[in-house]
Amino acid sequence: MIASFKTYLQQKAGISEDDFSKVELALLTKQIAKGTVLLRQDEICSEVYFVSSGLLRSYTVDNAGKEHVIQFAPENWWLSDRNSFLFNEPALFFIDAIEDTEIVVLTHSFFDIAAGIDGFNEFNTRALHNQVRQHQQRISLLIGATAEERYIDFIERYPNLLLRVPQWMIASYLGITPESLSRVRKELARRNFKPNK
Repeated sequence: MIASFKTYLQQKAGISEDDFSKVELALLTKQIAKGTVLLRQDEICSEVYFVSSGLLRSYTVDNAGKEHVIQFAPENWWLSDRNSFLFNEPALFFIDAIEDTEIVVLTHSFFDIAAGIDGFNEFNTRALHNQVRQHQQRISLLIGATAEERYIDFIERYPNLLLRVPQWMIASYLGITPESLSRVRKELARRNFKPNK
């Protein structure tokens, strides 16, 4: 688990062996069983999760008890409730494991140490900017795109998840009913649609 995170930071942030040794003691690893809830709405989020293997998701639950999927996090993705983590406010999201998952757990201690490493702050800023960009694109799709356009965006953003995620979760992520998703998939199959990625 640590090895995959080390490789990720070396490739994405240019962190050296010596620099990684400085933050390694601040890292925790966990093996999470499918269905395990890592964070509940209204708790304070004190951790960021890097997925070494497996699959996490974040979601909200409305007053009627219906789940609304916000994000999926497969291998080499990060997941957290950043608002809660950064500002010590109650979490907006739940986070749980869709599959048996291995994660590297990053606490505030990790980020405090990593802030002193050349290249990490720039990398972390880019990661936050990229997350904002993705959320803006997602909001735009939910407001103005057709169900088909949303589904095409999903399969291009998460090309390896179609067979790993239950269809009702995909429908929830897209903001449509499972029946609408089924219709979209049948229409795309009829047209022999192939994704760009």
